[in-house]
Amino acid sequence: MTASVNGMKKIRDSSDRCRFQRNLLRWFDRHKRDLPWRQDHDPYRIWLSEIMLQQTRVAAVIEHYRRFLRRFPSVEKLASAREASVLAAWSGLGYYRRARMLHAAAKKIVNECGGEFPESAEGLQELPGIGRYTAAAIASIVFNKPIAVVDGNVERVLQRVYGRNLSGEDLWDLAGALVSQRRPGDFNQAMMELGATICLPRQPRCLLCPVSDLCAARGELERPKKATHQTKRNIHYTLDCRNGSILMVQRSKNATLMPGMWELPEITNPGTTPHLSLRHSITVTDYIVRVFRRPVLDNLDGRWVRTSRVTSLPLTGLTRKILRAAKII
Repeated sequence: MTASVNGMKKIRDSSDRCRFQRNLLRWFDRHKRDLPWRQDHDPYRIWLSEIMLQQTRVAAVIEHYRRFLRRFPSVEKLASAREASVLAAWSGLGYYRRARMLHAAAKKIVNECGGEFPESAEGLQELPGIGRYTAAAIASIVFNKPIAVVDGNVERVLQRVYGRNLSGEDLWDLAGALVSQRRPGDFNQAMMELGATICLPRQPRCLLCPVSDLCAARGELERPKKATHQTKRNIHYTLDCRNGSILMVQRSKNATLMPGMWELPEITNPGTTPHLSLRHSITVTDYIVRVFRRPVLDNLDGRWVRTSRVTSLPLTGLTRKILRAAKII
């Protein structure tokens, strides 16, 4: 047993670990959310859900997941698609590098693995866009490999259960010591579910927790404060609609953020009253966005797109938000 496990306060031995596993899995069997990717153990669907869920809330993923599967129902369909089509289907989820890596991994699975997913976590990590957590999730949920996962929800649960602020390998060691060898996939999902629905960041629902009697903290754990510096920025766009078409521009293929994505033309000196205003945040930047209904200079390198076809383009998340606010899509 590693040194990180020696500091346990409540879970002291194998009997406690078995009770933790039993109580957690019993709770999960009764209370797990009915999510579309839990309907079977198809590796393509589990992989897709795990990539979509990275840095994105479950509620925001569900409908995107269903739409994406209708468009690309198999890894073969995804591998044979154009990147622009994949990005268009991904539009609205953000962090578009995930979609590009998903597409690249699909090609590798089809062209180099005969359409079959590697069954080990090590093999899965050789695919583009799959790191330690995602590989462990797929290996345990799909292939029943006895390997633990650590995401933000699991981290919070572990820290409270053991009453310590932990990070890095300490967390993975503790998760590995707890994981059920018989039902590792369900156990990992149960840990994530517990963190997402009961062991909440600011107001944990300890009275409903199935493992509260084995928890050292039983509530919020005092954590070191992190200083975050949000940058504020004003940004202006023009919404030029004529004859059922809208003027769009494409980001450079070499752009640092969202290369190749489509958006409205940005302007620097609007000089008129905005048609609409909204707020938008990306990581540490808060944007105040103002959109103006006015013609664009003719020398702009843009493209007129029929409004009925605009959603077929890979749009930036902000552009999609603007077009929804303007009731164009």
